[in-house]
Amino acid sequence: MTIAPHLDARLDGLPDYPFARLAKLLGGPARPDSIVMSIGEPQHRPPALVAEVLAANASLWGKYPPANGPAELRQAVADWAGRRYGLPQGLIDPEKAVLPVAGTREALYLIAQTVCGDRGGQRPLVLLPNPFYQVYAGAAVMAGADPVFVPGADGPASQPDFSTLPPDILDRTALAYVCSPANPQGSVADAALLERQVQTARRHGFVLAVDECYSEIWDKAPPPGVLSICAALGEGLGNVLMFNSLSKRSSVPGLRSGIVVGDEKVIHAFARLRSYGGAATPLPIAAVAAALWRDEAHVRESGDLYRAKLDVAERILGQRFGFYRPAGGFFLWLDVGDGEAAAVKLWREGDMRVLPGAYLAAEDSEEGNPGSRFIRVALVHDLATTEAALARLAAILGG
Repeated sequence: MTIAPHLDARLDGLPDYPFARLAKLLGGPARPDSIVMSIGEPQHRPPALVAEVLAANASLWGKYPPANGPAELRQAVADWAGRRYGLPQGLIDPEKAVLPVAGTREALYLIAQTVCGDRGGQRPLVLLPNPFYQVYAGAAVMAGADPVFVPGADGPASQPDFSTLPPDILDRTALAYVCSPANPQGSVADAALLERQVQTARRHGFVLAVDECYSEIWDKAPPPGVLSICAALGEGLGNVLMFNSLSKRSSVPGLRSGIVVGDEKVIHAFARLRSYGGAATPLPIAAVAAALWRDEAHVRESGDLYRAKLDVAERILGQRFGFYRPAGGFFLWLDVGDGEAAAVKLWREGDMRVLPGAYLAAEDSEEGNPGSRFIRVALVHDLATTEAALARLAAILGG
């Protein structure tokens, strides 16, 4: 008997993941003393409460966690969302509209498996921004959907507007990803744009997955959230899911703790799927997560440090490389002419790793790859390391 390599056929439609591509470009992994600014892995000191709560709940390592997370964590998430976005009481039912997940990368991938069914006899479509977080494309392809890469409405650093797409595209759409603040460019979708995205999803019957993992890292003002848009529209959470994570907000990427909040029917279906393949959050980690969602002091402290690093970046880079202060997140999106060439030069001459922008975007038939001129630089280190690294980058690349 021969088993058809169906899985391999789908994987053939995907490029290697960006960090694997970077390792090939640079000839291997980073060295222990290299400055790695290619990965969005926060290096800020985790809040002290992480170790304290883990120790206090150590006895729970001996218990299987519930697939949908403990009630305490779901309530903490609902309370946080209510405070953060000024939501009316009762909009978020912690039992039905909140789902803890093992980091949002897992959830952003699996949601496509949940919602990408047949669309009127045609293969479903998945809308995603271009540039984009690569998980979105992998999720679409592996769910048997066709990804549709939508450019920014005002250029490669801006957010796409799905409401402008042709009706025949929207009617085939099963899922659309929005990332605000955006990875990699740091752009923020304003309230008007978010409202159009929500109304478009409802009009055409698809799920809007809004990735807000960088929502608590901002420069001048907190970004609007899709849950506040739903509250303003007064029509519940239908067709909308918000994804967020403690990795960025609380500088605990190793905790692998994220959340999904939104449409109760979709959450119910998603929970059923995850009962088969999703990773349940261990109870000691769930206790830490609940404590972190309830605490804002560490978030403010971390946010101040990110702003200080933006100040340093602005001073060192000035008007070079198309520098601008991102409205949210901790990435610089720098125009260096040729992102791959710049990444190689920085590695060979400066022992620095940055990510070519082309690895975070897809080819456009008219414009080419919108990320090809750029590099993404993650400002995740301490202030002194960041300052030294950016000075080295400026000296090597000139501009």
